[in-house]
Amino acid sequence: MKKTLTSVRYLLLAGMICSMTFRYGSAQIPETSPDKNQALQNEPLDISGDYRNLVNSYYIADSLSSFDPVSGKGRLTFKRYEYFTRQAFDNTLAVLRQTRPIDFPEGEYAVSPDLPFSLEFVSPRTIRLRTFSRLDPKTDADSLMLVNGNVPRDTLSWKFSKSAGSYRYSGKYGSVVINSFPWRVEFYDASGKLLTRTVNISDQTETLTPILPFSFVKRASDYSTSMDAVFSLSPDEKIFGCGESFTEFNKRGQKVVLWTDDANGSQNETMYKPVPFFLSSRGYGIFMHTSSPIACDFGKYFGGIYSLYIGDDQADIFVFLGPPKEILDEYTDLTGKAPMPPLWSFGLWMSRITYFSEDQGRDVVRKLRENRIPADVLHFDTGWFETDWRCDYKFSTSRFRDAAKMMADFKKLGIHTSLWQLPYFVPKNKLFPEMVEKGLFVRNNKGLLPYEDAVLDFSNPDAIKWYQDKIAALLKQGVAAIKVDFGEAAPAEGIFHSGLTGFYEHNLYPLRYNKVVSEITGKITGEPVIWARSAWAGSQRYPVHWGGDACNTNTSMAATLRAGLSLGICGFSFWSHDIGGFVVKKPEDLYRRWTPFGMLSSHTRVHGAPPTEPWEYGEDFMNAFRNADEMRYRLMPYIYAQSKDCTERGLPMLRALFIEFPDDPGSWLVDNEYFFGSDILVAPLFENETGRDVYLPPSGWIDYQTGKGYQGGWHKIDAGKVPAIILVKEGTVIPHIKLAQSTSEMDWTKLELVAYSSGSAKCTGLVCLPSTNELHRISLVKKGSSFVPENDPFGGKVKLTVRMFP
Repeated sequence: MKKTLTSVRYLLLAGMICSMTFRYGSAQIPETSPDKNQALQNEPLDISGDYRNLVNSYYIADSLSSFDPVSGKGRLTFKRYEYFTRQAFDNTLAVLRQTRPIDFPEGEYAVSPDLPFSLEFVSPRTIRLRTFSRLDPKTDADSLMLVNGNVPRDTLSWKFSKSAGSYRYSGKYGSVVINSFPWRVEFYDASGKLLTRTVNISDQTETLTPILPFSFVKRASDYSTSMDAVFSLSPDEKIFGCGESFTEFNKRGQKVVLWTDDANGSQNETMYKPVPFFLSSRGYGIFMHTSSPIACDFGKYFGGIYSLYIGDDQADIFVFLGPPKEILDEYTDLTGKAPMPPLWSFGLWMSRITYFSEDQGRDVVRKLRENRIPADVLHFDTGWFETDWRCDYKFSTSRFRDAAKMMADFKKLGIHTSLWQLPYFVPKNKLFPEMVEKGLFVRNNKGLLPYEDAVLDFSNPDAIKWYQDKIAALLKQGVAAIKVDFGEAAPAEGIFHSGLTGFYEHNLYPLRYNKVVSEITGKITGEPVIWARSAWAGSQRYPVHWGGDACNTNTSMAATLRAGLSLGICGFSFWSHDIGGFVVKKPEDLYRRWTPFGMLSSHTRVHGAPPTEPWEYGEDFMNAFRNADEMRYRLMPYIYAQSKDCTERGLPMLRALFIEFPDDPGSWLVDNEYFFGSDILVAPLFENETGRDVYLPPSGWIDYQTGKGYQGGWHKIDAGKVPAIILVKEGTVIPHIKLAQSTSEMDWTKLELVAYSSGSAKCTGLVCLPSTNELHRISLVKKGSSFVPENDPFGGKVKLTVRMFP
């Protein structure tokens, strides 16, 4: 009877997923529908249209009216403009022109307002540029995006000099020049090359295309203001980042809307994890310090500029100078670096949507061990409550005899338990009346519920305590990790306990959500690890995040990699994805090829529509899955050491080629390969084939599986037994460990150091023991026909065996 009931649930789930696919896949109004009458609930808020509206007023940055070079503070004069239409030979354009005042009484309001402007230096590589459209009393201490709400000041690294009409600040890594009139801020590298500059009204004379320069808009509808920070683009300049973006990797030529959204897949332009940060191939990065909606036009409308349409009434922009690694280090010094996750989290997470009972959970754990599939986590998704999807933070008493004992038994086998939940409460949830009675929800402008669901207000300390008490009870039972699902649908017009509306709180909601769960998990278990879908700037402080509900297709697999690369560029060290896709049963061929991509990501999870377990796909597939899984577990010392390095420098484990080879032009063009840590290059198979074309940066490379050597450039390479191309950089030491069925069984007193060399006299690598979490660089030197350790950072406490490959 139980088996029949379970089968029925699976069929209902499959029908639900197919129904969702039909609704969202075939009949959805486009996300960017220009018809506002067709707007959908929580549709991404694209504010770019406000900057080309004939009824609004535009205030263009014109000149410095005052400036103190010591403090970096001054006043910036803005001139009022409006659009008017002009026709020539049956072609109508909207053109800007300066206009008279429109406010009455005229003497009471500034026609050309003088507003605060500042340029501050944070470090030798980081500059902060701030412009305002009105007075703003907020301080950095109010910001959740900044580490401890603090921005340091660097008063020593930059030297000031003045010339006619301009102010210059020079440092070790570049210089900044402020021109008084027309107002312009220019950024240069150490060699004097112009990186980018703000765009002013005089630049309009260089083109017949109407462009809006650095300015702010005052909306006629409510007199609200929002900034437009406009900078120059150079020929061949490329832009990367903006969060977990599934579109083309290089954002130049795109408009990217930064508004957290349930993207319903991995091939859409919307994002679960938008991040207001990007870096340029010219050697700089930009962080837009705001939680308001943003639309970034990276040369889509006009190829020579990018416009950052910032919903906030101030532009608070941090500019970072240098190559990608230094930029990421600086950016994460500001917004936070990821802490080191626990060792067990780097093992395999086994899951499906969903295991419904204790019996199912025990059966999966038993089969993992019987079939020798190394694993460390079993995840229960939406079905561990009494009613599926109705999250009440209680195990079903009819399907779980003793959840605490079950989890304790799993732990003895090296398996940790993860649970799904979400912060939305349907009316039938038994917690719904309590939430409403206590006022723990986000309100509408009448003080009532904006949706049928009650959305937990994470800006309310009482709501946080109420929620954390629920999570803490589960953690005390033996739960190791909480899946922090959803979080993208905070009401855009909701009123929050913070006093802000959803215009500012919507994008902050995932950051608050991540923070609250991570902190209570760390408090109870000592291991602040979560499994989160949504994010904003600063969420990297609360790992781990995964890539959402990927489709089960080749193109979705490729888009998932692009998204992971883009998120990694935004300071996220740890990221995962659902191997084989999420929506329907995984096609066996796709599952087989996606598996090594998953195994060679910072964290590894199998999840999605059933079945997901490798033994359900036959013995041949299970053997192939086990082979890739065992490779990961043997590589655990490399994974752990590289992860530790990432936490110290703000680097991603899954990283774009140009992060390691910024001076190689070819590395900036590749989006279907990646570095796994600093020394292993991975080229997944995105189609059903045995090999592919692979670009290798300038170095020597050794095939991890076959030992064949390559030099930089393009090569046609066949995959090995594990269906992916996996290459190790020449002169590298890759630490390995004896295979175990869980990380808890690994013996870290015995490590094998493999020297990948086809002629190098010295090989180096990183090692970090979980017992100390201290990162060490280890070197092997050639002695005769073999390699020997040049140094022993462990003082003989770890037995180091050396092997050369090939």
